[in-house]
Amino acid sequence: MKSPSGWVEPGQTPTFDEYTVVLKGTLRVSHKSGEMDVAAGQAVLAKAGEWVRYSTPGPDGAEYVAICLPAFSIETVHRDD
Repeated sequence: MKSPSGWVEPGQTPTFDEYTVVLKGTLRVSHKSGEMDVAAGQAVLAKAGEWVRYSTPGPDGAEYVAICLPAFSIETVHRDD
């Protein structure tokens, strides 16, 4: 995926595990306990049932790969209103 600078995804509480590997830029991962920046060459795991929100506040946005197990679907992502 590619996301531009300033992009913010709605928060979500999915029923799948999501493994995210950042290839370029920085991905910010917000969660119930705070937030963390994941830089190129790093990865993060969001476990099923945990609230999470992804964004790219840096000037260059980010490129990353997200792997969802089981697979992503709009019915299982449970995005915030």
